[in-house]
Amino acid sequence: MGRLPLEGVKVADFTWVGVGPLTVKYLADHGATVVHVESLTHPDPLRLAPPFKGGAPGINRSGFFANYNASKYGVTLNLANPKGQEAARRLIAWADVVAESFTPGVMARFGLDYGSVRQWKPDVIYYSTCQLGQDGPWAHQPGYGVQLSAFSGFYHLARWPDRPPAGPYGAYTDFINPRLGAMAILAALEYRRRTGKGQHIDLSQMEGGIQFLGPLLMDYLNNGREAQPLGNRDPLACPHGAFPAQGEDRWVVIACFTDAHWQGLVQAMGNPPWALDPKFATFLGRKAHEDEVEEHIARWTREHDPFALMHRLQSHGVPCGVVQSQEDLYRDPQLSHRGHFVPLNHTEIGVHHYDGIPFALSRTPGRLTKAAPCLGEDTERVFTGLLGMGLEEYEAYKAAGAFG
Repeated sequence: MGRLPLEGVKVADFTWVGVGPLTVKYLADHGATVVHVESLTHPDPLRLAPPFKGGAPGINRSGFFANYNASKYGVTLNLANPKGQEAARRLIAWADVVAESFTPGVMARFGLDYGSVRQWKPDVIYYSTCQLGQDGPWAHQPGYGVQLSAFSGFYHLARWPDRPPAGPYGAYTDFINPRLGAMAILAALEYRRRTGKGQHIDLSQMEGGIQFLGPLLMDYLNNGREAQPLGNRDPLACPHGAFPAQGEDRWVVIACFTDAHWQGLVQAMGNPPWALDPKFATFLGRKAHEDEVEEHIARWTREHDPFALMHRLQSHGVPCGVVQSQEDLYRDPQLSHRGHFVPLNHTEIGVHHYDGIPFALSRTPGRLTKAAPCLGEDTERVFTGLLGMGLEEYEAYKAAGAFG
């Protein structure tokens, strides 16, 4: 299969839920040996999140958890137990990278924070990510990505002007920050390769998220203009929105940013008389009558199959895409061609499809190497195999409750 670019990199993964596990998964999918740490009494909450394979709930049956933790080993440690803390220190001593995503102060309670670890492992790369960063007046405020998406300003914008905030789907900031975190870890690994020095990476998920609002923030800072919700519209395009297509709850998105886009749309519609009205001849004219433009287009689009409509408009140079359902995505010919969905055989739920890697390195492409672990599935293998602990010593740790 060929070597992977991060082979030899070892990661102790104390993260949970979304941002941390996804960050570390990029490393695992490209060859790093990753050990995901949980507790029997406090497993990763994502294990309790649907969907469950076959609709049957279970601690090892969540497709959500499985998708975020493929290519990793899984162990359990009781960090409230002194022997569990000792076992954690042995895992950290083995690792090049330590990753954690708890509220600031949690790892310090166990003596496993960066300040403690660097005393005996000065070259450690220690990645911490939480909602608001490791310090500051609100640093200890807990929460999840849904709350942070609101706190970061996205809910203010993701709505219609006359309606309450709706927000983007899900924990939006959870899917921005893993890309930033993975790149920061790679940069720290390169720095250590050149200097021999480790460092602490403090990723504030709020600060990472608002990178996606950069132009709007700059407009406010420089011009005093505060961005307002526009629904699906865009100040630089008309039409710009989702339009009904043939079938139940089927839609296409159309975006005309240039006169050429508009002319292509008019031609694709068969040059209807309404579209030739002089008031629609310019962008400013169309923008001034945007409600009317959208009503005319919607009457036309709802008579057409969404995929046929997409191809027809694209053939006329009009940016258009189908609003795809999960079934559409699974059957999407482009994703199929690129091998996006990867089947892996999970210990409990059997063959399960996982999201693949969204980018392909030409010389050293990554790959999913194993299905996500069941809770504590690899504890003995990791400590006796990867860490070289003797079986008798392992059993002593186990008897003392270290692996609870």
